Amino acid sequence: MTTAEKYVAAAYLVVFVAVLAWVAIIAAKLARLEREAGELAELARRRAEPAEEREKVSA
Repeated sequence: MTTAEKYVAAAYLVVFVAVLAWVAIIAAKLARLEREAGELAELARRRAEPAEEREKVSA
């Protein structure tokens, strides 16, 4: 393998690792957003319950 081919392979490797890291970061953010959306939906559901239902659950 020539020196130029080694540089090209190294450049492709760097780009691949950068894209892989970017995908991992985006996946982590998506998981966090999904978890927060679920928590917000649960909070909205609880607030929408009538007061009697909340008292039954907490008693």
